[in-house]
Amino acid sequence: MNRRDFFATTALGGAASVLAPTAGFAFPSAVLNAIPPARMKLSFKPFTLELKHPFGVSVNTRSTTPIVLTTIEYGKFKGYGEASMPPYLGESQESVMKFLAKVDLSKVENPLELETILSAVDAIEPGNTAAKASVDIALHDLMGKIMGQPLYNVWGFNKAKTPNTVFTIGIDTPEMVRKKVQEVDPQFKLLKIKLGRDNDREIIEAVRSVSDKPLVTDANQGWNNKERALETIHFLKEKGAVLIEQPMPKEMVDENAWITERSPIPVMADEAIKRLPDLIKMKGVYHGVNLKLMKTTGLREAHKMIILARAFGMKLMIGCMTETSCGITAAAHLTPMVDWADLDGALLSKNDAFKGLTFVDGKITLPNAPGIGAVPR
Repeated sequence: MNRRDFFATTALGGAASVLAPTAGFAFPSAVLNAIPPARMKLSFKPFTLELKHPFGVSVNTRSTTPIVLTTIEYGKFKGYGEASMPPYLGESQESVMKFLAKVDLSKVENPLELETILSAVDAIEPGNTAAKASVDIALHDLMGKIMGQPLYNVWGFNKAKTPNTVFTIGIDTPEMVRKKVQEVDPQFKLLKIKLGRDNDREIIEAVRSVSDKPLVTDANQGWNNKERALETIHFLKEKGAVLIEQPMPKEMVDENAWITERSPIPVMADEAIKRLPDLIKMKGVYHGVNLKLMKTTGLREAHKMIILARAFGMKLMIGCMTETSCGITAAAHLTPMVDWADLDGALLSKNDAFKGLTFVDGKITLPNAPGIGAVPR
């Protein structure tokens, strides 16, 4: 049995208690008894998020992100959610709305039984992680509003323990990289630098010419030679990088594990780990994982993955796609439990559809409002 098979086998056995439905919620019946009976209603609409600057990663550059906004109504309460679809997820506004049309919440009697409801939504058909996340986020928002509590209170998290967010600089010319860094450097304590093309060192030198902030680096599967990748990681460490995300394609499992064993900084999975089964299979291949609600199918599974990853001794980041402040604020409620946060997605846009979390000197500040605390503009 090789090292990876051993990890996978032991992980499956040790994870049983963590994966049990105890991560759901159970509330006193008095909460619902005080509310007039109602039926849940799901509605949704497309939205295009426009970016302030073209956003470049190793495989593409784009200036917009397709979004689907969801609303779940229960009597006087409304919960808001969203699906964000960057190209690599393989979803579109059309596919999300087709999936959502199959979600029937009208027969659900207890809107607080998230474990049961979301398991049923997940079972409609495989994939569709962003579509499922849009329902999950709206249900968590609805739950918090019915309870009259912010989501971090429902989970029992200390809102003071939120970390700083990084601010992401997409791949661009050295001149534009310097310009982007200078625009945001005074406001944030960590910068995230996208890498993975043939000008990585040039980009890092451009950043270092205008900022000495610690760097989170992300190759987005852009490297394909493990020795050269490791050499670049040592260069990044010398330049102040604190971690590297997804250095090589997710299919190159052994090569990523080889890098992890030798890297001077934490190696974090991103594209390689979407959901719980991926986390189990990849134990030992990476030092940690960047969880994103659009990959995990939302808050319910992300919460479970945090518990399991900690049991595995892994480091954790909560990340995002380019999203509105609805999805970003929802994810932020999990940040008191992680090491790093990459929740600047809404800041990269120029037509954010919601108001939600704020940043004070780069630190995530959660809203006090019930639910996720995101309000339509």
